[in-house]
Amino acid sequence: MRVLATFTASFAAGIFLAQYLLPFEWLLPSAAVCFVLACGRIFLRGKTGRRLLLIGVGLALALGWNCLHTLKVQQPAVALSGSRQTVVMTLCEYATPTENGAKATVRAEDIPGKLVYYGDPALLELRPGQTVTDDVYLENAACIREEDVTAFTSKGVFLLAYSRGEAVFGEGSMTSLRWWPARMGRAMQERLAVLFEGDIAAFMTALLTGDKSGLSVQASADLSEAGLYHILAISGMHCGFLLTMVTALAGKQRRRLIAATMIPLLAFYAVLTGGSPSVLRACVMLILFLAAPLFGRESDAPTALFTALFLILLVNPFAAASVSLQMSFAAMAGILWLTPRLYRLITGGKKTGKVFSFIATGISTTIGAMVFTAPLSALYFDTFHLISALSNLMCLWAATLAFIFGLAATAAAFLFQPLGLLIAVLPRVLAGLILAAAHVLAAIPGHAIYFTNPYLKYWLAFLYVLFTAAYLLRGGRRKYVLATVLAAAMLVVTLWLGQNRYSAALDAVVLDVGQGQCVLLKSEDEFALVDCGSANSWYDPGTIASQHLRSAGCTELDYLILTHFDADHTNGISDLLSRMTVETVLIPESDDELLAELDAFGVSVETIYDLRTLEFGLAELTIFPPVGEGDDTNERGLSVLASAGEQDLLLTGDMSTATEKRLLKQYRLPDIEVLMAGHHGSKHSTSTALLDALKPETVCISVGSNNYGHPTAEVLRRLAERACVVYRTDLHGTVRISLND
Repeated sequence: MRVLATFTASFAAGIFLAQYLLPFEWLLPSAAVCFVLACGRIFLRGKTGRRLLLIGVGLALALGWNCLHTLKVQQPAVALSGSRQTVVMTLCEYATPTENGAKATVRAEDIPGKLVYYGDPALLELRPGQTVTDDVYLENAACIREEDVTAFTSKGVFLLAYSRGEAVFGEGSMTSLRWWPARMGRAMQERLAVLFEGDIAAFMTALLTGDKSGLSVQASADLSEAGLYHILAISGMHCGFLLTMVTALAGKQRRRLIAATMIPLLAFYAVLTGGSPSVLRACVMLILFLAAPLFGRESDAPTALFTALFLILLVNPFAAASVSLQMSFAAMAGILWLTPRLYRLITGGKKTGKVFSFIATGISTTIGAMVFTAPLSALYFDTFHLISALSNLMCLWAATLAFIFGLAATAAAFLFQPLGLLIAVLPRVLAGLILAAAHVLAAIPGHAIYFTNPYLKYWLAFLYVLFTAAYLLRGGRRKYVLATVLAAAMLVVTLWLGQNRYSAALDAVVLDVGQGQCVLLKSEDEFALVDCGSANSWYDPGTIASQHLRSAGCTELDYLILTHFDADHTNGISDLLSRMTVETVLIPESDDELLAELDAFGVSVETIYDLRTLEFGLAELTIFPPVGEGDDTNERGLSVLASAGEQDLLLTGDMSTATEKRLLKQYRLPDIEVLMAGHHGSKHSTSTALLDALKPETVCISVGSNNYGHPTAEVLRRLAERACVVYRTDLHGTVRISLND
């Protein structure tokens, strides 16, 4: 079966080359070159010639297939971007709510690929298979407001369709067997809502169906910080749970019965849970393992792994950019290649007791999975969970039992609800234990490190070089102990360097949160955050802020200052508070919704009515109360002056020119060194009057993808005329400025 592994691995490599390295116009010439090289089989005999043929053909087919898929699917879809059309769409899933209505993945007549359709709330009442006829505006899903996005194309979605008319709904094919798995998934979610409550219900729903939308912010943050969020990503672990159940019912010796039961069950489960790359990988691999003996072939893990990857990329080459796919296959590659070696290293190749064997298995599996996923986690999430091995040892056994008995309780509830409630007692307790453990583990200092510390990337590279050298050098387990000690020592040094890079009298860090604002202030051991929000859904300002704070050595945020209550300044607060203790929140006025949100986390809140001065390490914070008028909350916000001796930084939120003039008239402001441009560079802020009065030398603009034209040409011209040095988060990323007396 290694012949198949060689071909499928080559095909996958070719797809990744096409997606990440080769320009489109190079694909066909490169495919031709690979095919010519494959013809070298004529001159080489034996295994070498056969391997060359398989690799060359695999690469050539991959490059050609990627080119064909682009020409026949992506480009015709993208050509429709920017147009309005009346289209008939079939829902592929149940719709989910959005801020302004609902959205669902659909297929449209005469349009290749899939679309995400944004409509009104009535969409939530429809079932998969029903049709929607609507006048829609089409937008390229791969490039939103000039920002490249792979979240949609990796799922086969090439267009976004926004409703511009009155939608007409039809029955379509909703009664077809094709939609039964989706309907069964929804029915399971409804039963789970009856059997469980609160975060327990959300956890069990995520564990069994993959739908994590019901988790509270706190539960989601705890699972993520504890390195346990992978439990909820439907994958090989869940398929293993199913196999355990079927094997227990059928008996270990009945291999044909197990295979005949599991293969269709796995296919059904993959569709039921949404068909993510991780579950497809797991299902394909397990199906190959079960089917191989039936055909007189040996099960081969690398062949199964690469065949699963081949099938996913064959359906959609753009899935190569899926973070879920990359993490899933990288974890499995590490488990297959490294876990057995690590287990032998830990046990010394000797037979051990059950307890020690269980611990060794848990540690070796966790480390094996992390070896290839750690760089991806650092790249995509800026996080490395040091506590993963401990959290997995504590919780995976409970997750196994919670899945098995939760599934049994759900099945029983369809037949007789009281029986389901009785069986649900055990998974309810187990889910509660997992969530409680996650909360405790996430609170342990040093449970994770964050690559917002720029030195950690060098430590990670050092870690891989160190253990690679240990692997290649002769010797027993002592070399690995020495490597571990050296890695730990260097980690301590790296963390110390990261914390001490903030050593000025006042450090200001304008975090890149897209179209929003979040500014970190530090002086000595005190920390403040001014605003925490973003209008771009692909940014998580609360998590970004907490990672930067922890990297700077902050264990408790002294002040969270909210200039005003617009979402692009506040929608990251819950994520921040779920990860970081905040002593005091300063607000410009009362807001019932925000106060309820803050009260849920037990935070002290102060409303600023008068001028307020705060001692802040070696610096000083001056909080100006609202000076504007009217119904617009932008004009009734706080302004913040951060001063270190004669060095000053001013933040004015989103106030307009008129309110800026009131601020200048009501308070005597000094000449300042740094100004945060008002309202993300809107032409109605950062006025001539403000600039001439304050004479800033440096101006920072917190801005991202937007429809407003921020920062506007008018503001940029005003700044250029005054020779201001301008930093923009959309161009320069996170900006750090140090002020010293």
